[in-house]
Formats: sequence, C-alpha cells, structure tokens
Amino acid sequence: MPAGDGVPGTGTLPRSAPPAGTTTPAQDDATVRPPRRLPWRTALALAGGLALFLAFPGHDLSALALLGPAALSLAVRGQRARSGLWLGMVLGLAFFVPLLSWTGIYVGPFPWLALATFEALHVALLGAALAATSRLPLWPLWAAALWVADEAVRGRFVLGGFPWGRLGFSQTEGPLLSLAAYGGVPLVSFAVALMGTLLAAAVLPLLRAWRSADRDRPAGERGPALRAAAVAVAAVLAVPLVGAVAWLPLPGSSLGEGGPTATVAVIQGNVPRAGLDFNEQRRAVLDNHVEQTLQLAEDVAAGREAQPDVVLWPENSSDIDPYRNADAARRIQQAADAVAAPVLVGAVVEGPGRFVSNTAIVWAPEDGPGDTYVKRHPVPLAEYVPARSFFRFFSEKVDLVRRDFAKGQEVGVLDVGGVRVGDLICFEVVYDGLVRDVVDGGAGMIVVQTNNATFGYTDESAQQLAMSRLRAVEFGRSVAVAATSGISAIVAPDGTVVRESELFTPDVFVEEIAQRDDVTVAQRLGAAPEWVLTALGLGAVLLVVRSGLARRRGTAA
Repeated sequence: MPAGDGVPGTGTLPRSAPPAGTTTPAQDDATVRPPRRLPWRTALALAGGLALFLAFPGHDLSALALLGPAALSLAVRGQRARSGLWLGMVLGLAFFVPLLSWTGIYVGPFPWLALATFEALHVALLGAALAATSRLPLWPLWAAALWVADEAVRGRFVLGGFPWGRLGFSQTEGPLLSLAAYGGVPLVSFAVALMGTLLAAAVLPLLRAWRSADRDRPAGERGPALRAAAVAVAAVLAVPLVGAVAWLPLPGSSLGEGGPTATVAVIQGNVPRAGLDFNEQRRAVLDNHVEQTLQLAEDVAAGREAQPDVVLWPENSSDIDPYRNADAARRIQQAADAVAAPVLVGAVVEGPGRFVSNTAIVWAPEDGPGDTYVKRHPVPLAEYVPARSFFRFFSEKVDLVRRDFAKGQEVGVLDVGGVRVGDLICFEVVYDGLVRDVVDGGAGMIVVQTNNATFGYTDESAQQLAMSRLRAVEFGRSVAVAATSGISAIVAPDGTVVRESELFTPDVFVEEIAQRDDVTVAQRLGAAPEWVLTALGLGAVLLVVRSGLARRRGTAA
C-alpha cells in the first residue's frame, strides 16, 4: 500500500505545541498502539473506476464518467509517481474488469482478466504521470490532456491497440456529444477528463479549509478557499455549456436531411443459438438472412415496405464461401433477385494462401458478386493468433482460431447500387483512422457489419452501438449497423438512434437515409486534436522530469 494517505494537496500541518511536560490524548494513544492510516486513496481510486464503468452503456449513467478522472486526480494529488502507479492500476482494474467481462463469456476468465489487466496497466502509467504533474500550475489542464495521451497510446500499441472504454464513448447523451463534430472522440474524452479534474480542483480547497488547524476561525477568513472552489465549479459548468453551444452551427442532422436519399434495408437474420459455435450453424445463419430478405421482398411487393436501393447483411451472414460453394451462391443470388436490390454480404472467403478473409461482397441482382472489402484490422487472438505457441501456454482456447484471417489493404468504400457506403467490419468502428479513411474516401453514409453472437446477452453490443453514435456526430453521417443477432440500428447524424433491434431476434429495418457530403471540423482536422492534446500532456511530464534532474544536479553540486 502506498504511503501518504493523508489529505489531498496537503502535508503535515503545524499545530500549537502543548506545554512542556504534558502529554496530549493522541500521545497517550500512541503509546498503546501505532497510529492508524485509513487507505482512503486506494478506496477512492476503486470507487472512481466503478463510477466510470457505470457511465458506459449497459448502465448509461453518463454523468458518472466525470467521477473517474476526479477520483484519480484527488487520489494522486501530491503523491509520488510510484504511488500514482498503484492508484491508477486500482482504478483501471475496477473499470476494465467489469467493462470487458463480455470477452470471457464463452472462453473463460483468463483471456478476459488478462485483457483487463493489460488495459489497466495503461491507466497505471496515467496515474504515475498525473501524480508527477499534480503540483504544476494549471494541473487540471495537463491532467485532462494526459487522459487523451493515455487513450492514444492504448489505441495503437500493442498488436494495433484496443481503444475500448475511451471516456468519449460514454457520452452518447448530453451536451458533450456535440464536441465530437469538432475534435472527434479525443476532444470528447478531453472534455470529460477536464470536467472531472476541475471538479477535483473544486474539492481540494474545501478539504484544506476543513482540515486546517484553524478551522474554527470566522468563515470570512476562509474566503480564499471558497473563492478557489467557486472558480473551479464555474469552470466545470463552462465545459458542457461550450458543448451545448457547439450544436448551434451544425447543419440539419436528421436521417433524411443533407443530400439525396437512398432507401436502405438492414437485415438481422439471427443465429440458432448464442456462443462460440455459431459458425458450426453457418448454413442456418445464411438461410436465416436469405429468408428475412425474401420476406422483405414479399412486403415490398405487397406495398408494406418501400423498395430498397441497398440491402445490408451483417458480418458472418455467410460463413460458407460463396465463391467456392455453389449452393451458398445460389441462395444469396435468390435473395438479391427477389428483393431487386444489391445485397452487401458479410462472408468468410478462402485465401489468400493459407489465410481466410473477412470480406464484404456487393452481390447484385442477376449479375452476382462484384466489389469487395476485406477487413483491415482483424482482431488479434480472435481472428488471428500471433505467436500461437506462446499464447497456447496460457490458454488452449487460442486453437479455437483454426486459421488466421488476412489483413485487408484497401479502404472500405463500396458502390452499392449507386450508393457510396463506407464499410467497417465489427470492431473497426472503434479505431479513429479506419472510420476517417472511409469518410475521406467519399462515403455518403457509414455501414458497420458486425457479429456479436459470440458475446451472448452482454453489454458488448450496446457498447459498440455507442461508438457508432459518436462516429455519426464526428463525421456528420448516418450510420447503419447490421448485426447477425443484434444490436442492429439506424443512427442519425446527430447521434440519435432511429431504429434499434433486440438481441437474438430477427428484424428488418427499411429507412430513407440522406447521402451526405458535408465535411465536419473533426474530419478536416483529422488526428490533430489528439496529437496536440497528447503533446500538452507529455510536455507537462517532461517539464517535471527536467525539473527533477535539475534539482538532483544542484544537490550533487
């Protein structure tokens, strides 16, 4: 347990000495037992991590996200970096262990806990950096920037990173969501962290005043502490106010505004049962999506639904390679011909070489398969296994991945019946650069093909949908989510969920969606906000390191 569990931002306060030859009650107690230290910093970090977890989809208490940065800032304030390392690890584990519980739903606790621990290690480094910079002027600013820096590193390293659980992804409702249009998810994360650290800055002077040895003095003499707290509270309130004002210049953001419309159908065929063995039911999964599409064709013919221009099937809707299996190709062609619209099929395709490819295929009526997109970011240890013998030492579950998936090279912009869609497959929606690439490539709408059957009735689907909502605002595009077993959804450019399916229930959506070509500020700036904020945070750390080295040289001299 790290030392220093005292009042945040304070050291030992001087007190009036007792008359010589006398003892105080505290001194008498000290002769009986050693002084007890309440480990409140660790408890505070633990509470902050749990509050952060509750802010995310599944519980949807988005305002609690502020308490994560606030708790960690209070806990590490005035501490050494090694204490910050511990406190950050505590908060990280309290957050990621429950948040990522869906990763172990069918493969056991080891992969889940290993991933949660790895993610928490990043927060441990963040805690050390926050502790080191906590004595700097304007420390809430540097602290908020360091949260962005931590997410930037976590989203890129190791094995391509895993940026799940970024602060910004908790803000699907409320005034901070609009900031995504100006600086992407990093700016939203920065706003959450800044509000949290400012909240901590408001609490600190009040605690110092309360703990002061002279706290019985008249209230008027405690004015500086109260004024400092009031300024920090005003700054906390200013951040969401900026977010609310940020909506005002944004253009119309409803589903059908902003450009020529296309009628888009989303098919959720469902799977026979949840679990890792969904791919052993692959013919049933394909048939489910075909049958739902044939039913849509009947509804179109009867006038119950509009004729679609595009039909979207999810990832893994055909795990039978339709290029090699004539029966699978015949069934897909039957669906496309019946609905008289091209179908975007999510298929597992043989090759290249020893690999298989997670592929989106544009399947046209009469003409059959056309343009394709191969997933650019296959998931390590789920779609491919690096260093298989090493990871097998920890869990034989890695051998459930029998063949590694290839990594696609082309950006997922596809022409589907005259509609330019930006295709992302499953977890690709969490990576800023992959989403930005399809919009820069001219996509008028974003499509997320996903298969969440392997995660059962967990919060994973809701957490992933939250990412689509942020992306809609960030790039001013409608997002259509097509999932095998849910949650499928249609998201308007303002982040509103227009249609949403239930888990493990067949469903069909048909909606008019505007194909937009406007460019948001976030798209123009690209990754610049993230790099600037990261540089600010790391610059503060370097300043502290430089000052420390200078002090050591002075002492040595």
